[in-house]
Amino acid sequence: MENERASQEAGDDQHLVYGLDVKPLTLASASPRRAEILRSVGWPFEVCPANIDETAKGGERAPEYVERLAHEKAATVAATRLCGLTLGADTTVVAPNGEMLGKPRDHADARRMLRRLSGHWHQVITGVALVQAESQRRVVKHELSRVLFADMSDQEIDWYVQTGEPMDKAGAYAIQGRAALFIAAIEGDYWNIVGLPVRLTYRMIREVEKVN
Repeated sequence: MENERASQEAGDDQHLVYGLDVKPLTLASASPRRAEILRSVGWPFEVCPANIDETAKGGERAPEYVERLAHEKAATVAATRLCGLTLGADTTVVAPNGEMLGKPRDHADARRMLRRLSGHWHQVITGVALVQAESQRRVVKHELSRVLFADMSDQEIDWYVQTGEPMDKAGAYAIQGRAALFIAAIEGDYWNIVGLPVRLTYRMIREVEKVN
């Protein structure tokens, strides 16, 4: 009931963003990076992480996987709300061999992932889902960017892993952090690589809220 009351109060509170009166979002994610991106563009939100099983299904392709998880996160939290929009997102890194790289299990797994990415292009795919509590209207999409890693020596990989930065990141790196030292080029939305394609999210919000 506390969540419902908080959501009702938030839903009644209008904010001005880019000249539009908008309602705050509920972010169904504990990711500090997604929260920081929303703060950076001035979009009001509250955080309510969703606890779901993130295991990939057999034969599931990366775009389908991240869209499914994003939708499950958003739908799980929206079911506890009386009104307003809930935002879910999920990001995966796709190695050159097609393997989906999530968060590393340990330092050895982080080293394995970085060796796989070193000197190659890879894909970063983020699924984004919005669910409107009142109408249960939902929009689900994904964004794809490409990243080229420079060749990394074993010494550089060991140093980067020892910083601890890779341990809670898909693909074992943070482009906005120390890993920037090893990024040779990117194609597509930078914010997608960080964890939330903000332009796509904005378009989706306008779509689901019918803002003109």
